[in-house]
Amino acid sequence: MKAAILRGFNVPLTVEDVQMLELDPHRVLVATKASPFCSTDVTSYHGNLGKVPPTILGHAAAGEVVEVGSQVQGIKKGQRVIIPGTPECGKCYYCSAGRPDQCSELFDIGGIYPDVARSKDGLLISAAGCVGGYAELMSVSGNQVFPVDTDLPYDVLSLLGCGITTGVGAVLNVGKPQPGDSVAVVGCGHLGLWAVQAAKLAGAGTIIAIEPHKGRRKLAGELGATHVVNPATEDSVDVVKSLTGGRGVDVVIEAAGKADAQRLALAISRRAGTVVYSGLDQAGTEVTLPQIPMAVQSRQLLSTQNGNVRMRRDLPRLVSLLERGDLDARHIITNRYGLEDINVALSRSESLEDVSGVFMF
Repeated sequence: MKAAILRGFNVPLTVEDVQMLELDPHRVLVATKASPFCSTDVTSYHGNLGKVPPTILGHAAAGEVVEVGSQVQGIKKGQRVIIPGTPECGKCYYCSAGRPDQCSELFDIGGIYPDVARSKDGLLISAAGCVGGYAELMSVSGNQVFPVDTDLPYDVLSLLGCGITTGVGAVLNVGKPQPGDSVAVVGCGHLGLWAVQAAKLAGAGTIIAIEPHKGRRKLAGELGATHVVNPATEDSVDVVKSLTGGRGVDVVIEAAGKADAQRLALAISRRAGTVVYSGLDQAGTEVTLPQIPMAVQSRQLLSTQNGNVRMRRDLPRLVSLLERGDLDARHIITNRYGLEDINVALSRSESLEDVSGVFMF
């Protein structure tokens, strides 16, 4: 197969012919149909998330099952499937506690991802995030493959592996605003724009999008934000309080990743409000928060990975929302690429030209 390989940090990725390893009995071979380029892979490209080259980036995808390992149940050849960034083994402590977003199959392997292929010069190549979506084929744990019964196009389906689940789940599963509540979204990239749509679905009365990028502010307004704020030219705290009777918002969704954005998320929330952190800058980033609003004023400070989604429970609902048009991917997918365009997609993601570029196979 062909795969885009990260052979070193801060050097162009290379598209190479590689040989897939023999399929493990507990794994599934999937022909990749679409895989979105995620902004976290820009961070990985610069060596700031602990990935070990050579590796295939891409931690979400949609595709068609080609071969099923002998020990995998419930998956059939030819099925359309979603490959999310997080497996659900159903057996570990976290899955048993109802928190498969923290499944040990991903988070307790110490960042040593499975090898799935060998290069022509003999190097073993891993699948970053246990997925490796920037390739024609994926060898994935049977616990990370979820069939879907829908005619939605593959480019839209691929967003169900990361962007939709994280952005929508942060609102509906974690923040849980009530009808009429005020919601602010800090950062309106692909996660934040899905969060804006989810806040609208939840019936929020006021939806405030805080984003320095002009084009993304415009998109946020088109997708449901009632107010947009440019933090580069406006005092976000003052603006938010002026829109909420001086209190601050009921629910804040942070989707930017920078430490200053995470401090801002706390500052614009009301007393006894809810702040949901979903962004990630790079490994080792520390965030300093003021103690009184954090501790004395009874806020709920929550964090989320993949929107606290349970794929078997939440995937049918998310597919239905997309089918009905209640969630809209048209403005989120800004470019479609062939695998040979890997470095173009990387550049456009880093420059914020793309919201979500998607590789099509």
